[in-house]
Amino acid sequence: MPVLPAALRSVSPREVAARVAAERRGRPFVLHLDGEGRQRIVTLPEDGGPVSIGRAPSAGIPLTWDGEVSRLHALLERVGDAWTLTDDGLSRNGSFVNGRRLHGRRRLEDGDAIAVGHSLLVFRAVAPEAARTTIAASDGPPRLTAAQERVLVALCGPDGDGGVTGPRSNREIAEELFLGVETVKSHLRALFDLFGIADLPQNRKRGELVRRAVEVGLARPAKR
Repeated sequence: MPVLPAALRSVSPREVAARVAAERRGRPFVLHLDGEGRQRIVTLPEDGGPVSIGRAPSAGIPLTWDGEVSRLHALLERVGDAWTLTDDGLSRNGSFVNGRRLHGRRRLEDGDAIAVGHSLLVFRAVAPEAARTTIAASDGPPRLTAAQERVLVALCGPDGDGGVTGPRSNREIAEELFLGVETVKSHLRALFDLFGIADLPQNRKRGELVRRAVEVGLARPAKR
């Protein structure tokens, strides 16, 4: 899986779960943040029809808040089996793919970063069978004790995906399950090991644990 730009990694567990769902559908999509920093996922049409990127509200990917983006800035279009990006003099300030200015048309690869104006978009094209992490391999999700599973479910919260405010705190989990905070910490350390994320930075572990739990079906977002 490609490494996303930092701005697109700092999102809530719920937004991460939405990305996982988009990947599992197996159709190419474009990921970006809107003018208020909220994640947007635009699934590209199955028939390969063109999708415009621009400041105009009618654009397929409208970036209305970005004054450096032209009304019609660039065009996403499928050519054969590949999606391409074209900016053949359409924009005032140009388009960039992975830091290089685009001239004419370019074939896109999974994870390519597209910069237009002040906006950053990432192209994703994930085959359904590849939309799994190593913990979702043929041997299935890790085996958890009943206590570990209760802590994991409590971490994910009532929505099953971390909710708007992110994963629950150790104290919140402890109060819900009538456990000591140190006991909760011990179970979480074991869960980090089981899910292969013990080496991640401390501030990323809890969100990543929620994401992986949702991905393998151990926690499920509530139906809305």
